[in-house]
This record gives sequence, structure tokens and C-alpha cells, in this order.
Amino acid sequence: MNKALSALVPAVGLLAATSAGATTITYGEFSDLSAFQQNGATASIADPVVDTAGRTVLRLTNSLSQSGSAFLTNPVSLDNQASFSTFFSFRISNPMGISDGDGQGADGIVFVVQTVANTAGGSGGGIGYLGIGNSVGIEFDTWNNGSGLNDPNGNHVGINTEGSFNGPTQAIAQRMNNATDWFAWIDYSGDTNVVEVRLAQTNSRPGIATLTRTVDLVDVLGQTDAFIGFTSGTGAAGGFHDIISWTFIDDFDPIDPDPDPNGVPEPGILALLGVLALGASLTRRHARAG
Repeated sequence: MNKALSALVPAVGLLAATSAGATTITYGEFSDLSAFQQNGATASIADPVVDTAGRTVLRLTNSLSQSGSAFLTNPVSLDNQASFSTFFSFRISNPMGISDGDGQGADGIVFVVQTVANTAGGSGGGIGYLGIGNSVGIEFDTWNNGSGLNDPNGNHVGINTEGSFNGPTQAIAQRMNNATDWFAWIDYSGDTNVVEVRLAQTNSRPGIATLTRTVDLVDVLGQTDAFIGFTSGTGAAGGFHDIISWTFIDDFDPIDPDPDPNGVPEPGILALLGVLALGASLTRRHARAG
């Protein structure tokens, strides 16, 4: 998300219509989780959660042998052939339990588009995703469970469907559970049926996708109203799995969080800032009226 916009809406789940008629959902931070259905371990974690950097985050798991998820309670209408673009930052810290080949910490985070909000899949190597049907799940996996869960190593991304780890994977050289911020972009075009995943350690969008897969998402979901959110799981190893910020657009509209190196908002962001200013004004008026 553009830095100027992020500074203005650090605590708001923003829902705004874009110029093309798409809807943008933005969480600069997570002090208010009222719009989320929290399931499993996520529901048991007292919120708000403030991380060591002083940010209010969405913590999905925080101990061993857990499965948790958080999905927006209201479904998103993916009428445009289920196309979407999303950008989020995450942090995996406080590794605990046993170790695999690259050290402690498990099992990762999955971004999920699915048809039921109140579900969390398998714990451990299931990363809160295993068993969630009618779904696509992009995994950021930090534990090597071997071929049984389609793991090439203990640090990779994958694109999966139907609650199964059945897709292509790509190893990541740097450990994702290294207690630093990671930035992920996921884009799906209903015109091409291609899912693209990008991952970086800065908020500069990579030109080349980290991993792609061809998926007919409308066919997978069986409908165009979907619940969006995140899952996580831990087993004999674990850690703190935090979502720091999140932007979602219900259209294919790849997000560049900071397109101008001088920090000047692009025209689309300026329009969105106008929506924010109007919303803030209405909120103040409502407060006075109450």
C-alpha cells in the first residue's frame, strides 16, 4: 500500500469502490477484527496483538499443535471471472519446538480464497489449509514434511486447490521464519486463468513472478462469492504467525505499494484518499450526532 495512504488509515478496514467499479479492502493494521470470522487457535488468541515492532497485527497461531484461520465474515463477489489482486505483509517469529533441516519454526501461512468462512483445516503440515475444499490456497511453508505434503524443502511457496497440497512449489533461499517482514503479491486473471505469486523482503513489487499456476478458479469454487483470509498451523514445531497489513482488490489490478520513489501518490491513490477523507468526515458527523 502506498506509504501516504498507509499513514492515513493505520487502523481501518477500508472498503472503497475504485474508478473501474472494483472494491478495495485495506487493513493498514489490525486493531479492529470485528469484520473477521476467527477460527480454531486464532479465535483463542486475545486481541489486539502488538508485535515487538509496536504494530497491531493479526496473529494466526502462537504455540505448538495449532490450527487457525481468519476470514472476512462478508463474502467478496468475484463477478469478474473471479479475478483478484492482493498484497500483504507478514512476519513469522519466535520459533519453538523441534527443528528440521534449516532450524526451528513451523509451519507457515496460507492465503485462501474459499466458500466457507468458519473453517480451519489441518494443524501442523496442514498449515490450517488441508481439508478446506472448493478453495485455492497459496502457501508460505516453513517446514519440510516431505513428499506426503508435497514439500520440496522447509522453505517454499506453493499454489494449491481443493484443500490439498497439489500444486507447483518454489524454494525460497532465505528463511521466511526469520522474524523479519516479508511482502507477498498474488494476482489472478480470469481471462488467462493464471495465478501469479511474488515474494520479496522489501515492498518493491518484483517484475518476475516467483511462481505461477493455471487454475480455473470459478470451476474450483463453484460460485463467484468467496470468503478471503489466512490460515496457519503448527505441530511439534511452531512460532508466531502474523499478518501485518493487507490490501485486496476484487479485480485483476496488480498492486504496487510504493510506485513513486518520492512517495507521491499516483492518481488512483489520490482518488482513494478522497474517499477516505469523506469517510472520516461522515464518521465525525455521526459521532457528534450520537
